[in-house]
Amino acid sequence: MSTNPSVPVALAAHEVNAGYGAREVLHRVSLEVAAGELLAIVGPNGAGKSTLLRVLGGSLQPSQGSVALLGRPLREFARREIARRVACVAQENAAAFHFTVLEVVLMGRAPHLAPMRFEGRRDLELAHTALARFGLLPLAGRFLQDLSGGERKRVFLARALVQEPAVALLDEPTAFLDLKHVDEVFELFRELRAGRRLAVVATLHDLNAASLYADRVLLLKDGVAIGCGRPDEILTVANLREVYDTEVFVARSPVTGAVVVFPAGRDAHGRIIE
Repeated sequence: MSTNPSVPVALAAHEVNAGYGAREVLHRVSLEVAAGELLAIVGPNGAGKSTLLRVLGGSLQPSQGSVALLGRPLREFARREIARRVACVAQENAAAFHFTVLEVVLMGRAPHLAPMRFEGRRDLELAHTALARFGLLPLAGRFLQDLSGGERKRVFLARALVQEPAVALLDEPTAFLDLKHVDEVFELFRELRAGRRLAVVATLHDLNAASLYADRVLLLKDGVAIGCGRPDEILTVANLREVYDTEVFVARSPVTGAVVVFPAGRDAHGRIIE
């Protein structure tokens, strides 16, 4: 649940079950994300993280339970209405045709344009600002297919930014990014959360990034929410041992005070070092 009842809830899920055909992936998952909050969803491969994002974004209908966007049932929104309020960035992003970086970023303005209308001055200004903030201006005229994985990731994050959403759903937003760009991306979203009250839900494999940047962490295992709370409440040895089925070492960074997680070390004989 949201940590501050005085802050409006941007996105909520209640007792959600969802899956693909007869295969249920999520089992009675509930969450709330407040305006301005970053919720990290963590868990091993196959835990249901990406499926949960699809449900929250409306591209996958739950078989049970409900999702609410800005206090209104998500099922009541038309797809165009959702696109104006929710930006989604998938793990893998590709364009079927040859588009330049600027063209891809401008696609984020499509939900705000009237039918058969082209982008105006403000749309271009927003796109150029987003490109600058992600360090992409020198690449504006390049084709997306010619970029590295990290550069493409930043392009689609920039596209999400120009949508001016109330909620951003980010599936592994730091995949393919180096340390410098990981920090820059999270700092940018920290500014947007503070300035625009943007709510962010991000799936992350990197538990230390979740600990350092997220306000709260939702821990999933086999489609079940094991816990949701502050990183230091959720990223414990007991929880991580249960969810990841491995031994870990958990401490606090002497610099940031955030929880840090490491695989437990082993000696030359393969025994876990206490």
